[in-house]
Amino acid sequence: MTENLKSEVVILGIETSCDETSAAVLLNGTDLRSHVISSQITTHQKYGGVVPEIASREHSLHFQPVVQQALDEAGLTFGDLSAIAVTYGPGLVGSLLVGVSGAKAMAYGAGVPLIGINHLEAHIYANFLEHRDLEFPLLALLVSGGHSHLILFEAHGQYKVLGRTRDDAAGEALDKVARTLGLAYPGGPQIQRVAQEGDAQAYAFPRAMLEPDSLDFSFSGMKSAVLNTLNSARMRGETLSVPDIAASFQQAVVDVLVRKALMALERTDVKTLLLAGGVAANKLLRETLDQSLSVRGVRLVYPSPIYCTDNGAMIATAGYYHYLEGDFAPWTLNAVPGLNLT
Repeated sequence: MTENLKSEVVILGIETSCDETSAAVLLNGTDLRSHVISSQITTHQKYGGVVPEIASREHSLHFQPVVQQALDEAGLTFGDLSAIAVTYGPGLVGSLLVGVSGAKAMAYGAGVPLIGINHLEAHIYANFLEHRDLEFPLLALLVSGGHSHLILFEAHGQYKVLGRTRDDAAGEALDKVARTLGLAYPGGPQIQRVAQEGDAQAYAFPRAMLEPDSLDFSFSGMKSAVLNTLNSARMRGETLSVPDIAASFQQAVVDVLVRKALMALERTDVKTLLLAGGVAANKLLRETLDQSLSVRGVRLVYPSPIYCTDNGAMIATAGYYHYLEGDFAPWTLNAVPGLNLT
């Protein structure tokens, strides 16, 4: 071994579920030795969204160099690894297959265990990388481009989904509205940027709460309300304020997320809320939750922005806890694009 790591747990985490090729080396669950991300944002911007075939091809081109760079920056080799953890779902099937196939080959060749990681689980575990004092039970609000979940996290590996999106996820709705407003991909950060110059009270977009006792989400109708407002204005020859539309819609989405999270906290009596997923980087969401939870004596925890989007560090972190439980994947591990958390 390149250094005395025989008593240490060294995890190589690999993420290729969508349009980021990422790898990270994590020592003992908290010491991040390296973290490499190869983003495809500029490649897909011209299309206004991720093109699956192109994403798969880009992963194939960058997978090996990204993994090698992660090992080099950590000053380690495959012989130093305890295990290799990889996302196997949910995500784009072609992208997932690149990561799973590569990880299986590397783990087999290195003679180390393979760990299959649920992408949703990994987003939650991103919080454990920077916050080492978390105590169960925890409530997680997972908000990304493809998912909006409220999850009761009772112990490592023990999850109960309390609510999920019934149609569009929050991030997906933000992306679609941004595209309609002529903003660049990815839309969520662009909505946040433009909204800073807008009036969040300019348009009274609906807040879809569904049934009174439901913790599920629905953002499709809210998105449609924005599109109808824009189309009606164009038919009348009116010009609407893009910043006002962006600010009003962002506020509507945040209001729903916060209200549902508060409902879940009241039912579970949990005292710590974990924010996770790409939309967890949204400044308005963080600030609104912080204000709402502080008066209730509930702690709000969220990762740094770089760990909110897809990344290898969160895969390695989740992999570390699977390793401790001896939860290894068979060599028949395959991509599961529609994988659920429970």
